[in-house]
Amino acid sequence: MRFFDRVPTGRDTPIPTSEYHAISGEALKPAHREGYATLVVGMGCFWGVERLFWSVPGVLVTAAGYAGGKTPNPSYEEVCTGQTEHAEVVLIIYDTAEVSLESLLTIFWENHDPTQLNRQGNDRGTQYRSAIYTTDQQQLETARHSTEIFQQQLDQAGRGTITTEIKPLDTFYYAEAYHQQYLHKNPGGYCGLKGTGVSCQLV
Repeated sequence: MRFFDRVPTGRDTPIPTSEYHAISGEALKPAHREGYATLVVGMGCFWGVERLFWSVPGVLVTAAGYAGGKTPNPSYEEVCTGQTEHAEVVLIIYDTAEVSLESLLTIFWENHDPTQLNRQGNDRGTQYRSAIYTTDQQQLETARHSTEIFQQQLDQAGRGTITTEIKPLDTFYYAEAYHQQYLHKNPGGYCGLKGTGVSCQLV
């Protein structure tokens, strides 16, 4: 693997990716639909995270990608160096009439350890950080409020402090085609998801 001693410059054009979701058959980059919203989350390796969310009723499309850093249109190799400052993330497009943001955030908090800084289990590096990237002000406020609630629950369980990065989404970059719905194509593939065992009660 090639390592960089500075921020990779990236490229002007997007990395080639899939056209359609391997499970739903929906376009991976669907046209805007009234009543649908977009949320982007990072919980470590994006393979398991995408599988976690694609089966949620009301979720139209999921996609693996990169966000939160500086390099435009980064490659997986570049993100793995840690120099792009991007996190491995999953884009979630969901029907707000069928699934609530609070429900998605509950899944987010319960299925990884947000107290681990720049890692999830044996996966270490800034690209594996816990993150929520929001697409409107209400999402941002709800995400921050959910952090306060879950932190109280972690405190009661004697767990650590949440390190999750929460901020408005700048740009979501789609990952390479072979990463999309990876665990559907490779059912025995690696999944490092592991929660804290603490229930998240947002409602």
